[in-house]
Amino acid sequence: MPVKIRLQRHGKKGKPFYWIVAADSRSKRDGRYLEKLGAYNPNTNPATVELNVDGAVKWLQNGAQPTDTAKTLLSYKGAMLKNHLAGGVRKGALTEEQAEEKFKAWLEEKEAKIQAKADGLSDAEAKAKAEALAAEKAVNEARIAAAAPVVEEAEEATAEAEATNEEE
Repeated sequence: MPVKIRLQRHGKKGKPFYWIVAADSRSKRDGRYLEKLGAYNPNTNPATVELNVDGAVKWLQNGAQPTDTAKTLLSYKGAMLKNHLAGGVRKGALTEEQAEEKFKAWLEEKEAKIQAKADGLSDAEAKAKAEALAAEKAVNEARIAAAAPVVEEAEEATAEAEATNEEE
């Protein structure tokens, strides 16, 4: 039975949410699947990917073929790297400990990149809010300054009227 690792669409119109599944390639897109491996939510920034890496590696080693998008997500979470390292262990090029060390080092580096992006997004959002607040303050001050001469002119006019009334 030809098995594919692919995305199964869920969610409502305009707000897709995907499950990453191992399914028979002949089944429908949202149909029956063999195993749910994770979830992918592209609506968040950065996109949220939850994946059972060991389950995905097991399916890859058994011959499952990922679709292009699923392959990208598997690479993003390190399943493709772990599968590659497992192949090196089977061939004798690496030991199990060396493969685990390489995978953990890669995971730490990847987490640092993701955290840096999230921090950059929050910093940019805070900067945009600060700039919007400064612009709003400038507009309000200009509006107050424009209204102030009218009030002063009205006060001067009433003062002049009172002065003329006193003179008479």
